[in-house]
Amino acid sequence: MLAFVGLGGCGPRTKEDLVERARGVETRPELEKKLGRPQDITKVGPIETWTYRASNGNVVFVIIADRVTLQAAGETERRGR
Repeated sequence: MLAFVGLGGCGPRTKEDLVERARGVETRPELEKKLGRPQDITKVGPIETWTYRASNGNVVFVIIADRVTLQAAGETERRGR
């Protein structure tokens, strides 16, 4: 537990860091254990979209029936443009 708390103080996570930490993850519980709770969760029927905000954009995971099926990384959405 102390190691995890120590890692949290190392600064903002990047998209690359999030993707690397999630490598090999197959289930929702595994994803949450590796990355923690996402900043945003949307649900449509059995499909969940988990969005993690990073210092340089967002990383999105699509979860169907507790299985992580897709991940994507993109730029942070800019509002007011």
